[in-house]
Amino acid sequence: MKLKKHSLITFLAALSFASFSFNAAAQNNAAIRGFVYLKSTGEPVPFAAVYIQGTTTGAATDVNGYFSISHLAPGSYTIIATLLGYDTAHEAVTVAKDQVVTKKLYLSQGIDMKTVEVSAHNQARKTDPDVNVTVITPEMMKQIPTIGGQADLAQYMQLIPGVVFTGDQGGQLYIEGGQPIQNKVLLDGMTIFNPFHSIGLFSVFDGDIISNATVYAGGFNAEYGDRVSSIMDIRTRDGNKKKITGKVDVSPFGSHALVEGPLIKNVDDNPDKASMSFILSAKNSYIGQTSKALYPWIDSGNGIPFDFADYYGKVSLNTASGSKINIFGFDFNDHVTYPGIDTVNWQEYGVGMNFVIVPGSSSSLMEGNIDFSNYSISEQQIDQLPRQSSINTFDLGMKFTSFLGNTTVFYGFDISGTGTSFNFENSADRLISDSLTSDELNGYVKLKIISKNKKFVFEPGFRLQYYATPNVLSPEPRFDAKYNVSDNFRLKFATGLYTQDLISLVDERDVVDLFYGISTSPPTSDLPAQFTQQNGTVQQVTNPLQRAFHITGGFEYDPTNRIHINVEAYLKDFLQTSTLNYDQVYPEGTQGVADSVSKNFLVQSGKAYGADISIRYDHKNLSIYGVYSLGYVSYWDGAYSFPPPFDRRHNANLVVSYTFGKDLSWMANVRFNYGSGFPFTPTQGYYPNVPFSNIGTNYTTTNASLGTLYGQFDSERLPDYARLDASIDKSFQVSQDIGFHINASVINLLDRENIFYYDRYTNERVNQLPILPTVSFAMTF
Repeated sequence: MKLKKHSLITFLAALSFASFSFNAAAQNNAAIRGFVYLKSTGEPVPFAAVYIQGTTTGAATDVNGYFSISHLAPGSYTIIATLLGYDTAHEAVTVAKDQVVTKKLYLSQGIDMKTVEVSAHNQARKTDPDVNVTVITPEMMKQIPTIGGQADLAQYMQLIPGVVFTGDQGGQLYIEGGQPIQNKVLLDGMTIFNPFHSIGLFSVFDGDIISNATVYAGGFNAEYGDRVSSIMDIRTRDGNKKKITGKVDVSPFGSHALVEGPLIKNVDDNPDKASMSFILSAKNSYIGQTSKALYPWIDSGNGIPFDFADYYGKVSLNTASGSKINIFGFDFNDHVTYPGIDTVNWQEYGVGMNFVIVPGSSSSLMEGNIDFSNYSISEQQIDQLPRQSSINTFDLGMKFTSFLGNTTVFYGFDISGTGTSFNFENSADRLISDSLTSDELNGYVKLKIISKNKKFVFEPGFRLQYYATPNVLSPEPRFDAKYNVSDNFRLKFATGLYTQDLISLVDERDVVDLFYGISTSPPTSDLPAQFTQQNGTVQQVTNPLQRAFHITGGFEYDPTNRIHINVEAYLKDFLQTSTLNYDQVYPEGTQGVADSVSKNFLVQSGKAYGADISIRYDHKNLSIYGVYSLGYVSYWDGAYSFPPPFDRRHNANLVVSYTFGKDLSWMANVRFNYGSGFPFTPTQGYYPNVPFSNIGTNYTTTNASLGTLYGQFDSERLPDYARLDASIDKSFQVSQDIGFHINASVINLLDRENIFYYDRYTNERVNQLPILPTVSFAMTF
């Protein structure tokens, strides 16, 4: 479908008109809106419950700490804010007809957290569809064994139903059959292209600055786009608005420092006073150096070949009305060297601004972002084939939220530009090189409708994506729903269409797959003209985009207030994906040869389906979390079907966390992970590879390199994977402001030999990390 300029103008005008209409509608009733903050730091509190005393009328705060309770009759009310582990906050409010009153509530740390059994998130389960959604909080990240003393998002992500990691080494993430490039990762609204380091224990994010992370494993609604598998939306917290605080910690893996504080103080919680704060974070590894001395049993004393460094900074300005502006920047880098096998370096940096504006006369909310980022990666393998890739992006987005009683309207638009370049030489010595650009314009609208009896929750949505470079308009309907059968049993369902313009540049037959290149979709001239479906139907390839259809559903059951059970099944139909042609031996455009050996890229389709079950038990100081996932992933390349390298049939996790001691200063965590074996492509044989650079090449005197004959793609499977981790943490508070933490942890406590790969050239088995005990020290001030 082609899009004309006047259609774009009409679409944007409709969005603008909808904005004014919704705002006008929101003004025709009395409403109470505002923000919930932590009293100790002034930081916004997401997912707190705010309700009117003596009623069931209320709302949960969003990721900005914002709430809105509308359709109220004129009168006097008392609003109450609650959150697990904090004292309840009360505020008296009087509203007149059609008046909108803004209030700020401040939560203080509770004296006895053990007596609190209800959280806002439990209440939100009845009013949010939450299909294939996991919300991660800092408290949850602390409930798993902390490697090197640092709670890290990468370690918790491995617990999410449907998530598959490549292991201790590799650092790639697959969600319900989606490849890494098909999973969109957002940091404060900015896209992050490589969120996990090559050592699979750490992400690029500092766990101490994360406010929350929401993972949409599939079936996500219209506010998110340009990905065909999943979304990970990570929000960082603001700096302390009251005083300078910080943290410093060291371990055999690396060091970490954090400092935050006010630039404009808000000491007295005056709601009519503005404030400004900052937060700076730095973490780096030196495990590549220390492991040679501390862990001599690893690789004959050669150590662990990983090094990385991550830097992040943010300044936040809060106005008296609750509006806010954040300016932030980051620099992440990673380096890994397997001597004689593979060397990979990558770096990602970016700057951005996001804001929240609260209009003075309505219960609406306006948010926006503008950012720029760059990601580059290079690799040198033993075969000396050069591989480089880079991507730079610019993004401008606006979104609006209007609260209309039992109906909430979300709508917005986004403009982005992307440039990619790559040089990739495949195993057939064919250089694939190009520089591509892509511009996108999209808009969306989503309704959240709660029935009067609160039994039904509907979220119909519609997204319109325009890809300017291929001149393709993609209409994408989305729909989520939940039915509250009873207070403790809920059914849910989600479906939608999805597209994206980015593809990955990876040769999945590599001995060690650490290169993660990215490109925009190639023009259709670089793709085969036709694609034969698995049922024999031949279709014309006229659209270069990756496309997918999702359908997922399940139920939630709370047998008691302390136990939550979630069961979901899913199907992701990847209607069209593009991939590098690993077997290309002829230049692009060569006449008289098949597309399968001459095109730079090939077209595939695929299906991912499975089921997940998770059970969580929380009571006082004990938390138990268990997850089991059954998944199937298969791809079709036009000739035969095969499982991709990340097709893990069974994946199970069990986590136990216990806080104890007179002052609850001790915490013990244990995690066990089991995964069935990944597929791999076996080596069939070897041959002398002579580069015939010209017709006169003398093959009898030319030095040949070792060429590999591959067996059937991913026809074999590696052994199963299993790992037991444990940690114990002790906190000491020596004064009101200064505290110390000592953490002892063990990775792979049973010292199980989990395979990483077989070296094709030496025929040697290389394992994942062996047993690794660590002790870390931290000081907070």
